[in-house]
Amino acid sequence: MSDRSKKIFLVICIIVPFLLYCFYYYSQMFKKAPFRFSDFESIVLKYGEGNDLINQFDSETGQYQYLNTRDSLVTDTVRLRKDDLQYLHGKATQLGFWNLPDDMTGDTTTGNKVARFYLQYNYKEKSKEVTLDTDFNGNEKMRDAAKTMVDEVMRVINDARDR
Repeated sequence: MSDRSKKIFLVICIIVPFLLYCFYYYSQMFKKAPFRFSDFESIVLKYGEGNDLINQFDSETGQYQYLNTRDSLVTDTVRLRKDDLQYLHGKATQLGFWNLPDDMTGDTTTGNKVARFYLQYNYKEKSKEVTLDTDFNGNEKMRDAAKTMVDEVMRVINDARDR
């Protein structure tokens, strides 16, 4: 057997089946991905002190309720564009939002009122929600990822409100 025919045989027997398997495996994985942007419906963000989550935003209705600097409750309508929602979905995927635990709250028995954030991504078949306290003592990377995700959502909402 010549050297050229050995290389052809190697390609046919090993590399081609490997590439076909990779294509099959990843196409099935992307097809069954649990959080796809095509199934995306809305984002819900609530924040406040302790269990009083007065500040609220729902992207489905566009209702944004927040306390201003004079402690007055202001209700506004803020509509996010598809680009904004796609950016937030991509950011959640990048930061690993889907892998965060649902409950990232601290000790509530002490009576201290700490800032609490509730973030929920709704999809057609399932949703992901995370509750985060600023004094959460768990994994630092997870806390930072959750806090970054909340900050990004708040930044996009404020940018949309300013438009």
